[in-house]
Amino acid sequence: MAEAWLPPARRIETREDGGPMQGGAPRAVWLTSGTDPREVSALSVAQSLARENRPPHLVWNPCTGDVVQLVPMTRAAGLLTGHVGREGRVCAQIMVVGQPRAPFTHGPLACLEPIMSWLDRWGVPRRWPAGPPLPSPQAYHSPRNRRPWARGGHFGLSQVPGAEAADPGGIDIRRITGPETPVAEIPRPRPAPIEEMGVTALPARRLTRPPAPVAAPAPEPARIRT
Repeated sequence: MAEAWLPPARRIETREDGGPMQGGAPRAVWLTSGTDPREVSALSVAQSLARENRPPHLVWNPCTGDVVQLVPMTRAAGLLTGHVGREGRVCAQIMVVGQPRAPFTHGPLACLEPIMSWLDRWGVPRRWPAGPPLPSPQAYHSPRNRRPWARGGHFGLSQVPGAEAADPGGIDIRRITGPETPVAEIPRPRPAPIEEMGVTALPARRLTRPPAPVAAPAPEPARIRT
């Protein structure tokens, strides 16, 4: 049976979490802290999130390999808003110390394998049903459809229904779930509303059909005099 706590991770148990899981397809969600992994430790990020009562399951620094766990996998974590974080048999919320504009897969991924093996044991399939996450800032307009979410697997925060963030940026999904990961078509961002682009919409012009030409009367036949 899979362990509720990741063996190599340091534990920080919090008083608050996201509540019991509701059942369904298992999944993992990847987020980023918005901080530089060369300057900020996993422990520092974990302590900050614990103070805010927003604990993820894991905080991972890919440069150092440090991993901190705050919530057991049998419970929902507290980063995803609403009930979406409780959907699935498990919904691992993994906070990576990094920044969306500098995808963390471009650097070292120390201690990734123990995390992935742990997710494997919990039945999270190595697939990305919503495709690769979009880079920032395009990710703010990512589709966040429930159909791929219902299939389970791996997702960026920018692909989670109801989310509004750009995490984790344009990461290389095959560096996370392996070279055999099927790559779906990269989703197209939703078109920005006209107001956001600074364009003033002109009122629609009503097209009118021109009147049909009036046919001239046919000439009368000439009369023959007798």
